Amino acid sequence: MTSPTRTWTCFFVCCFLSSLVLPVTLQTVVQASQAHSAGSQVITASLQEEEYASFRAENPEWTFNHLAVDYRNGNVYLGAVNRIYKLSPGLEVQVSHETGPDEDNRKCYPPRIVQPCSEPLTLTNNVNKMLLMDYRENRLLACGSLYQGICKLLRLDDLFKLGEPFHKKEHYLSGVNESGSVFGVIVSYGNASPDMLFVATAVDGKPEYFPTISSRKLARNSEEDGMFAYVFHDEFVASMIKIPSDTFTVIPDFDIYYIYGFASGNFVYFLTLQPEMGGGPTTGSSSAGREQVYTSKIVRLCKADTAFNSYVEVPIGCISGNVEYRLLEAAYLSKAGAILARSLDVAPDDDVLFAVFSKGQKRRPRQASQDSALCVFSLRKINEKIKERLQSCYKGEGTLDLAWLKVKDIPCSSALLTIDDDFCGLDMNAPLGVSEMVRGKPLFSDAVDKMTSVIAYVYKNHSLVFVGTKSGRMKKIRVDGSSRALQYETVQAVENGPILRDMAFSSDHHYLYVMSESQLSRVPVEACGQYSTCSECLGSGDPHCGWCVLHNMCTRKEKCERSSEPRRFASDIKQCVRLSVHPNNISVSQFSVTLVLEAHNVPELSAGVNCTFEDLAEMNGLVEGNRIKCSSPAEKEMPRIIVDKGDHQIVQLYLKSKETGLAFANTSFVFYNCSVHKSCLSCVSSPYQCHWCKYRHDCTHDPRTCSFQEGRVKKPEGCPQLLPADKILVPVNVVKPITLRAKNLPQPQSGQRGYECLLTIQGNEHRVPALRFNSSSVQCQNTSYFYDGMEMSSLPVELTVIWNGDFSIDNPAHNKVHLYKCDAQRGSCGLCLKADPLFGCVWCKGENRCTLKQHCPHPENQWLEHNGINSKCTHPRITQITPLRGPREGGVLVTIRGENLGLEFTEIQGNVKVAGVDCTPIREGYIPAEQIVCEMGKAQESQYTGNVQVCVGVGECRPEFMAKSSKYYYFVVSLLISGLKPNRGPVSGGTIVNITGSHLDAGSNVSIMFKDQPCTYLRRGGQWLTCRTHASLNGYGNVSVSVSINKAHLQKDLRFEYVEDPTITKIEPEWSIYSGHTPVTVTGTNLDIIQTPLIRAKYNGHETLNLCQVLSPTSMLCQAPELPISLARQQEVSERPDEFGFKLDDVQALMALNSTNFIYHPNPEFEPLSVSGVLELKPGSPIILKGRNFLPPTNSGNGKLNYTVLIGEKPCVLTVSETQLLCESPNLTGRHKVLARVGGIEFSPGVVHITSDSPLSSTAIIGIAAAGALLILFIVVVLIAYKRKSRESDLTLKRLQMQMDNLESRVALECKEAFAELQTDIHELTSDLDGAGIPFLDYRTYTMRVLFPGIEEHPVLRDLEVPGYRQEQVEKGLKLFGQLINNKVFLLCFIRTLEAQRGFSMRDRGNVASLIMTVLQSKLEYATDVLKHLLSDLIERNLESKNHPKLLLRRTESVAEKMLTNWFTFLLYKFLKECAGEPLFSLFCAIKQQMEKGPIDSITGEARYSLSEDKLIRQQIDYKTLVVNCIHPENEKSPEIQVKVLNCDTISQVKEKILDAIYKNVPHSHRLKATDMDLEWRQGRGQRMILQDEDVTTKIEGDWKRLNMLAHYQVPDNAVMALVPKQVTAYNSVNNSTVSRTSASKYENMIKYTGSPDSLRSRTPMITPDLESGVKVWHLVKNHEHGDQKEGDRGSKMVSEIYLTRLLATKGTLQKFVDDLFETIFSTAHRGSALPLAIKYMFDFLDEQADKHNIHDPHVRHTWKSNCLPLRFWVNVIKNPQFVFDIHKSSITDACLSVVAQTFMDSCSTSEHRLGKDSPSNKLLYAKDIPSYKSWVERYYSDISKMPAISDQDMNAYLAEQSRMHMNEFNTMSSLSEIYSYVGKYTEEIVCSLEQDDAARKQRLAFKLEQVVAFMSLES
Repeated sequence: MTSPTRTWTCFFVCCFLSSLVLPVTLQTVVQASQAHSAGSQVITASLQEEEYASFRAENPEWTFNHLAVDYRNGNVYLGAVNRIYKLSPGLEVQVSHETGPDEDNRKCYPPRIVQPCSEPLTLTNNVNKMLLMDYRENRLLACGSLYQGICKLLRLDDLFKLGEPFHKKEHYLSGVNESGSVFGVIVSYGNASPDMLFVATAVDGKPEYFPTISSRKLARNSEEDGMFAYVFHDEFVASMIKIPSDTFTVIPDFDIYYIYGFASGNFVYFLTLQPEMGGGPTTGSSSAGREQVYTSKIVRLCKADTAFNSYVEVPIGCISGNVEYRLLEAAYLSKAGAILARSLDVAPDDDVLFAVFSKGQKRRPRQASQDSALCVFSLRKINEKIKERLQSCYKGEGTLDLAWLKVKDIPCSSALLTIDDDFCGLDMNAPLGVSEMVRGKPLFSDAVDKMTSVIAYVYKNHSLVFVGTKSGRMKKIRVDGSSRALQYETVQAVENGPILRDMAFSSDHHYLYVMSESQLSRVPVEACGQYSTCSECLGSGDPHCGWCVLHNMCTRKEKCERSSEPRRFASDIKQCVRLSVHPNNISVSQFSVTLVLEAHNVPELSAGVNCTFEDLAEMNGLVEGNRIKCSSPAEKEMPRIIVDKGDHQIVQLYLKSKETGLAFANTSFVFYNCSVHKSCLSCVSSPYQCHWCKYRHDCTHDPRTCSFQEGRVKKPEGCPQLLPADKILVPVNVVKPITLRAKNLPQPQSGQRGYECLLTIQGNEHRVPALRFNSSSVQCQNTSYFYDGMEMSSLPVELTVIWNGDFSIDNPAHNKVHLYKCDAQRGSCGLCLKADPLFGCVWCKGENRCTLKQHCPHPENQWLEHNGINSKCTHPRITQITPLRGPREGGVLVTIRGENLGLEFTEIQGNVKVAGVDCTPIREGYIPAEQIVCEMGKAQESQYTGNVQVCVGVGECRPEFMAKSSKYYYFVVSLLISGLKPNRGPVSGGTIVNITGSHLDAGSNVSIMFKDQPCTYLRRGGQWLTCRTHASLNGYGNVSVSVSINKAHLQKDLRFEYVEDPTITKIEPEWSIYSGHTPVTVTGTNLDIIQTPLIRAKYNGHETLNLCQVLSPTSMLCQAPELPISLARQQEVSERPDEFGFKLDDVQALMALNSTNFIYHPNPEFEPLSVSGVLELKPGSPIILKGRNFLPPTNSGNGKLNYTVLIGEKPCVLTVSETQLLCESPNLTGRHKVLARVGGIEFSPGVVHITSDSPLSSTAIIGIAAAGALLILFIVVVLIAYKRKSRESDLTLKRLQMQMDNLESRVALECKEAFAELQTDIHELTSDLDGAGIPFLDYRTYTMRVLFPGIEEHPVLRDLEVPGYRQEQVEKGLKLFGQLINNKVFLLCFIRTLEAQRGFSMRDRGNVASLIMTVLQSKLEYATDVLKHLLSDLIERNLESKNHPKLLLRRTESVAEKMLTNWFTFLLYKFLKECAGEPLFSLFCAIKQQMEKGPIDSITGEARYSLSEDKLIRQQIDYKTLVVNCIHPENEKSPEIQVKVLNCDTISQVKEKILDAIYKNVPHSHRLKATDMDLEWRQGRGQRMILQDEDVTTKIEGDWKRLNMLAHYQVPDNAVMALVPKQVTAYNSVNNSTVSRTSASKYENMIKYTGSPDSLRSRTPMITPDLESGVKVWHLVKNHEHGDQKEGDRGSKMVSEIYLTRLLATKGTLQKFVDDLFETIFSTAHRGSALPLAIKYMFDFLDEQADKHNIHDPHVRHTWKSNCLPLRFWVNVIKNPQFVFDIHKSSITDACLSVVAQTFMDSCSTSEHRLGKDSPSNKLLYAKDIPSYKSWVERYYSDISKMPAISDQDMNAYLAEQSRMHMNEFNTMSSLSEIYSYVGKYTEEIVCSLEQDDAARKQRLAFKLEQVVAFMSLES
């Protein structure tokens, strides 16, 4: 059974409020993309109204999720948000069932309907996640997202709720909120056994709550308790699979999305999309910052498998062209059908799977690729692949390959068994993954409109696939083979896409139900009715469609009447009716001609037919077999054919069946008209039977009408026509005949007129009589011609020969007459002689003009003619020289223009001098008589200037042939270049470079070289020239620039730099409107090197550009180019340009960006304000501009456009919606034009006329006056009342004002104080801290505190305690055990065995590691060797388990990691003492001193000065610093010591400060304790008073009791104090028990830290009420949890965040000490102390391991080192200075040190910290410093790696030395005894491991251990 598909949506919702079922006419779609099969045209459908129904969402939030159709009766069930609907097949609502919203919170587990939940509840929508038909029980399973995903069972008939199980954890399918995340398949096992439900779901990060895949029981009774219970469940196995939590540590957002599921044969299948678990840091972890890769898989399970041993998953995908499609979008299981089955090599009834994939493997929701493909898989082939894999695995080949489920690779185990097709797995080798992808056959792909859903069925052996798309269209595709898929139609199925995954057929397969989030549509499966011709119908590719011949319509066969009779229904294009007619053309002058029609493929026509000539005529047809006789139309029905329309008209001739009254066949028929031809040649060239009568000058179809035989012409050769003639030259005003050659000239008959020539000169007709000599010659008589003007020297004139008045002779060669004037445009002798010799022009000397020879007076020497005796013009003249300046080096091409400059090149060759320098003429530049171009030679130093001389002629130069110029030519001396701008540009070239210098306009030719390649010259002036760079041949870098002006080479040290081409990384927004001009922000690199960047778009071959403005090297602001789309085609859909990119000089790579999805939305369109164009308005009322597309539908919601609306000149304030602009009209009256601007559009919708109200009538005025008087009276009364009221409110306001001022001044004071403190404190601290001795702990105490934190007296420090009678025996056993511990094989085996034990806890691991190190203290070489072994094992394990390599050494989870800490502890003691101890102690003291300068709350531990936000007093505490003079408790005579205290200190705090001052340089353990002393205030005259934290004078308010402070006792400055031993009673003390219980140390101890580093999360202690009285104690701040701040306290409040600035002040004060400490730790040689060898040695070892495992990622290596030393050792020491020094650490100091330690950790991390205002304050505090600290760390690590390696010999010597120094610190026997306790616990396991190990067996270690056990056991 197949189950309906599911959807999982991440699209925007477009909802419609109409809930009606509306018949909507389907939009037709113009589909641009062609289908794959060659030439197949995509047809778009337009459907009949009644065929199409739709149902819309009732509420925009209630989007549709799932769909199911009852195949028995066609009812439709729709699952939506908060509703389940039952609809009729026509989509009318029958019942709806409400499912939500309800109060819930997704974090409530179990849900609140089972037990109360502490999370805040909100009204939550219920998304329908699964909708399944349970036909067997006639019920619907509807699962939602509320209450962790519980399901309802509804009766199919009326949606009555049969049951809703919710009280067991099996009832919660998944708390995920998306509708497409869950898929269910109901599986039936025959009648006897109940059905099962297989459910697969995403778990949304809660794998512990929900299995990802499971099989459940479907109880018959919907209310039964066991509903949805797991089919099988015991302690070890269950019918489910959960995602292991380890998977989430590798990929935090891992999940499996189930797209589709079905049952087939004995199996259930699910199709999934899931993140790929990579093999290393590059793919796996998202922290690596790379995009997550996804894989689509098919999962198979046996239906009968209760333990899920049959679970197999196989990757699927398909590859089309070279594009991989790997992201599954939707799938559907169908039968193959006979045609597709042949191609896939399967049976027609075999299952095939159609799947839609999108391109690639990366899911990017925002800019996801639109490219998708439809592929087909044979289920049989997938099963064969699984069977192969199972067989190979059971042979022991490969691993289980299931990374997400088994974080480690588990190898396959071999077993001897045969695996058949129905093999269901064993508890070995399961679950199993297949690594090789099964490739589908790609059928069809679309890169524009992404496919989102698929469904298929078989019709007449054809497999038909229906695919929904993102834009709401449905593609219909016929799949006839694995490579033959034809998209034959596209339908707009829903108004707004995308189409959701669920689609379903109606029960008769005539309709398809398709839905988007807001609309469910019923679409017919076929739309044959849209095809109007047989060839369209049968060529459409739709197998439903055939041609119903006599009904002339396209339809299904069953809808065609009598379709079973022969030739009445055509199903193949070859069966279409074909019709031919003979003859197929007649002249319009022929009537009622009999036509014979031959018809092929026609059915029997006994009912008769009619012939119809379109709307001209219709007549009866005579049927004779397949021939039909008709007659052509009569005279009055003939079409009129006139000259404009050509000589013929094509008419359709139809055959109409008398049976149906419809035309069923047609052919083209031609009527022609010869008489429209007016020339012989066009008449006889016509394709129809036309003849030319030459004497009648007429074209006819009937040759008999020509008057006599010789006048009829049939061929072009027989036409009268003029032959081509040479150029006919006629001088003006000269009488001359024109003779023309011709052929077939007719002899005019009697009564016909003779020949004439017709010349049209400048628009005027001249008729000249002509003479026909014979049929081949005619002459225009003697006449003279003339034309106006001297601008043209000759004028071509049209010539036509006519006879008999208007019969023209054809002139196919278009002969023309050329009239000419000698003197036009020939003002000089040279120009005259240069004229065409055929003109016969001469230069008449006497008249100094150009004329015909006969017009020049004799004698002959009066004229000069070309090639005559006198052919040399005298008096040449120079009129122009360019250029006038050039370099001395020569090479300049000088152009000389003038008159009479010779007629031959030889005449001037060698006869040109410029400024005295020879200039060689160039033949190519010579224009006879007019121009000479010559090349300059080199000038001497002495030559500066001169004129130009030309001599015309060969031989000696005579004065009359010599010309000199009046202008001078200069040689330029100071040619130079001085600068260039810009001096850099892209390596692709295209930069316009401007070079500056002097005289750069000299010479004739400029070339600019950039090193050895040219820069294209553009323009120049005197001091500048510009050129355009080419692409650099040598890549990036500087090139030298040189300029050559002709032969002068200019060089200066100018360099141009080619830099990297700009790149573009981001365009925002990625949309505009058709008209463009909307702002687009572009981000990239090197954008500032482009001078005029342009943005471009190309569409349909047209390109548009727009400007960009560079803002910085990385950003520019562009105006989007318009989309070059013709406005006539302005459509209503968004378009993508064919290319979109940037014109940045010559950078080709950015011309068309592939990475952008830039899209153009339709332009906003405005409607006119009113029909008349004028809108009448009252002042102040808004103007509403209506239209559409005001908000473009961009991906991220509606896009904002920048609208400006001007009313007259004034802009108005706008509110924009999709169809309206609401404009608050400015304060204007009168008529004003309205102008709206947006993007590149400016439109005026009309004029507004704003009129004020009309004047009032007299009655109205009286009424108003009366009302006014009353109103004034009322106002007076109100004013009096108001005056009194306002006096009161003034007072209140003043009071509030004072409070505000007060608050402001306090905030200002606080900020000022913080600033002043920061400046003064740093100085004080640095001066205070010198001179104090550092109280280091001795080696033993220090190591004990690190190795066994929190344990004061550890056994390893004492002698072994055993009863005397056993002592000897135990010591023997321990000695023997000691030898074993010193045996490496034993020790490693011992540690590994312990670590493998379940009961061996983290604490045990640490303990064993520390004990082993105490034993091996004296053998550190051996300890180091063991440690290296354990570490390399750890690394190996870490990499094998596919954990992220960066997690190595992160936590203390193994003996090795704790041993490493201890190893460093031993070896860095010297470094601590000599080097790092000092800055650490300084930092501790500085923190303590800084904290104590301000108030510290002795109960909560909060302080005024703090680095930790948690420990900051967030209110203003007023306090004064007092100095008290203290008497030394042990020596009353010594001078008094001055101590600074605060008047808000409690008595205990004062005692501590006094003790600190007295015992300044005494270690803490050697001091007196404050708890043992009393504080005595000695006043004048021997008065003494004991001060205590609590006594009878303590203040109590309500249930709060405040500790006594100095201020309470009013102690003045300079008071004398003494510490005296504690007295038993005092007059002002309360009973003793209270004193001891509430003494301040109690509060200190609450927060005092002694435990291990992990317990360092120091939080505020709970304030416990005093046991007897129930009174709560406070000091400076009350704990706010008690919430009884009274309202009155509001006045003293201030915004608590203002005090956060104090964190900065404190940080600033301590900065130097933190820097000092970090610098000491992270430098390789500090204060003369060398780097400890241990660090270098260990770092080298880690590098070695990384090399060994091919880990070259520097981040991983860095992290290993950081985890090994800073994290394992330094952080511990920084947080716990009491491990190193004899000091006491208070909670506030602890909190500050934690912040420093956190900063230290952040500095060692390689990951980037993205900070915002919500980040924790401790990270923000050091945010600026961390990057520089990071650089210190990196430098430190790289310095270490550069140091020479330490040889093993040196290291061993060093270790031996260390061992010797601390030989007897620990009692080895006690340590061994402690270690032995673990042997006792796991003896069997250890012995067993030793026996299995080869090396241990050889050394008989198991036996030796048994000996030890024997000694140690009590019985022996």
